Amino acid sequence: MNLLAIFSRFPDQESCIEYLEKVRWGDEPSCPYCGSVNVARKGEAGRVGRWNCHSCKSSFNVLAKTIFEKTRIPLQKWFLAIGLVINAKKSLSSWQLSRDLDLNQKTAWYVQQRIRAAMLTEEGELLQGIVEADETYVGGKPRKGNKRDDDKPTKRGRGTKKVPVIGAVERGGRVVARVAEDLTGKGIYRFLKSTIDPKGSLLITDELSAYNAASGLFTRAVINHRERYSDGATHTNTIEGFWALIKRAWYGSHHHYTRKFMPLFVAESCWKYNQRQNHDPFAFFMRRCFA
Repeated sequence: MNLLAIFSRFPDQESCIEYLEKVRWGDEPSCPYCGSVNVARKGEAGRVGRWNCHSCKSSFNVLAKTIFEKTRIPLQKWFLAIGLVINAKKSLSSWQLSRDLDLNQKTAWYVQQRIRAAMLTEEGELLQGIVEADETYVGGKPRKGNKRDDDKPTKRGRGTKKVPVIGAVERGGRVVARVAEDLTGKGIYRFLKSTIDPKGSLLITDELSAYNAASGLFTRAVINHRERYSDGATHTNTIEGFWALIKRAWYGSHHHYTRKFMPLFVAESCWKYNQRQNHDPFAFFMRRCFA
């Protein structure tokens, strides 16, 4: 859903709440605290969408226990922010979002982080089929100096302060990526075992020796990047393309974020990649907020 569609469909707070109630409850509202359906709408002037639960005696609205809970930001701006984040293939900065929605930068950053947190909770089945696995390092930026001698290649990968990220992707399917705490054989084995179904799957990796730990569990093919980047169907070009999206978001939009928040930014890239063929990712995101 593009911004014009969001703006016309949700012109005010009431229309946003009505939509969220339909998504969350359908025709049977229930208490988010005790699950009771013994609830009744409150008729309070100036407070739209309030409900009373006659079982636990609580007062609530449809925003309870969601990313929108207790927000003072108009829901229309939330909806527009979700649309902007979803439609930005290589992400957008909090400064850009603040300009687009007339918010201060800290508020825009807070909204984005809540949206990313909702994307982080997405879970799926184990990857199957032809699955490529690889690791990358996110951070830094090569800078050219004024003198020719200053224009030297920067150190890459291990041994730098960049954050390691490991991922696996189905050919034509989903991707799973996480900030890596351990890129030894044991750490990589744990990630692959928790991510890929070994039955009927072909694991393709590069020549990194740490992946040898998974050879006993998976049928595996190896592409030696010292010799070539592809050998027929044996390559890791799919996962490399995904890493390019993450790094373009770093270089072009964010420029820097700390390791503490790296999982949220990786989750955003994974969510967008996995919903790339979804014709209505906005509606899908809203449904997931209440899952």
